[in-house]
Amino acid sequence: MSIIAWLVVGLIAGWIGSMIVNRNGEGVVMDIVLGVVGALVGGFIFQAIGHSGVTGINLYSIGVAVIGSIIVLLVYHAVVRRRTY
Repeated sequence: MSIIAWLVVGLIAGWIGSMIVNRNGEGVVMDIVLGVVGALVGGFIFQAIGHSGVTGINLYSIGVAVIGSIIVLLVYHAVVRRRTY
């Protein structure tokens, strides 16, 4: 995929993941970063279980990226909360 496609999928997936995990966005830049990392994580997980990963800008890829971004957000919040105490 092109860099623009990764950014678009990352923004959409990061925003949806943020809405699911903590009910508000993390900010545009953080949503993109978490979404792109989530797309990589989701693609890796889906390929490990025998499905295709992120393939472009389509609903399946966004779904894979959202699942990955939820996982990344849960880990991110667990790490950030531990540091603040």
